[in-house]
Amino acid sequence: MWHNKDMPNQNESQLLHRACNGDRDAVAALYRAHVQAIYRYINYRVPDSTLADDLTAEVFLRMVEGLPHYRMNGVPFEAWLYRIAAARVADYYRRRSRRPQEALTDQEPDRGESPEGKIQYAEEKDELRAALRNLTADQQDVLLLRFVERKSHAEVAAIMEKSISAVKSTQHRALTRLAELMGIENKGRHYLRGDNA
Repeated sequence: MWHNKDMPNQNESQLLHRACNGDRDAVAALYRAHVQAIYRYINYRVPDSTLADDLTAEVFLRMVEGLPHYRMNGVPFEAWLYRIAAARVADYYRRRSRRPQEALTDQEPDRGESPEGKIQYAEEKDELRAALRNLTADQQDVLLLRFVERKSHAEVAAIMEKSISAVKSTQHRALTRLAELMGIENKGRHYLRGDNA
């Protein structure tokens, strides 16, 4: 995953400039740098990994189509990609009219766990994904960017075009609601009070 700490902004700017001018190697480098993070973001928002693959492909198709018109204006490039991803997820749910429950068939990598451990992990992830779908889109975005993608409040604020205080407030409300939905209200509230990082 591309992250400002991993690559200086000057290199990012140069790569984007080349990609916007049709350099296929630069486009491929952008894809490689961001594809895993965008896939993870989408995979938590949709029912199965096959659909996440399809929507991720759509995001990068839109990226390629949009690069000739992309302008660097101080907002991180990855913020643009996350916005495209959020729009693709929203389109998917609009098209399917939000049927609430369906089977989740996530394919996880082999972690070398026992069969019982894998089943428990899958059940917990399914429960989390079902609960996430009951949050607002902003709440889902904040939680996924903060705790799956491990982004700081400042990075999330830049991606979502919100203030840091708004991100923190949304995060607190989302975690509180998530704890209620997952039946861990009392224990959850105890831990959430200290989450201001």
